Amino acid sequence: MHNGYKRNTFIQLLPASEKKHKVNKLLKYREKLNLTQKQLSEKANISVRTIQRIESGQELKGHTLGALSKALEIKKEKLIQGDLDKNEDNIRLIKLINLSSLLLLIIPLGSIILPLIIMYWKKEVNLITKQIVSIQILWTLSFPLIVLIVIFLGNIFPLSKQTVPLTMLLLILVNAYIIIRNTVEVDKNKKLYINLKFSLI
Repeated sequence: MHNGYKRNTFIQLLPASEKKHKVNKLLKYREKLNLTQKQLSEKANISVRTIQRIESGQELKGHTLGALSKALEIKKEKLIQGDLDKNEDNIRLIKLINLSSLLLLIIPLGSIILPLIIMYWKKEVNLITKQIVSIQILWTLSFPLIVLIVIFLGNIFPLSKQTVPLTMLLLILVNAYIIIRNTVEVDKNKKLYINLKFSLI
């Protein structure tokens, strides 16, 4: 299997260093229920081929993650926990990717571009780093929208001239808090404290 990333609707190929975690996780819970791949595919209403791909090291997410967690009667987090079982080098790199968002926080798209560059340069593409970038994408999209709403309200209601700059400062501080809080959580528990239920990349 090549070292690139192969995408389909629900699955993305993991780096070779992470495959072992995914195989062990899926096999552990499937064998615990004494289910064959065919039995699990019928119970989860997904193809045997999809299960084989996941057990060969492909990332589990989206609809497939939900279907398998329901079929195996476990929480989704337990199936994706392999992504969190990182060694210290991985953890340091994930923290670096997250904290890099702070460096260019006040520059448009800065909090997205730098983490993305480090993530793909170091080939640390996983659920955590994709969540880190997704949070920054969502914040970057929300920032101008919220500011425009405040400006609009200022044309209707007698708001202080400082309302807009204070709103911008508050949004920046909120994002800075999210970045720092998530860094602390990654360091302690190898997961994000504040995350999304979806990924934008």
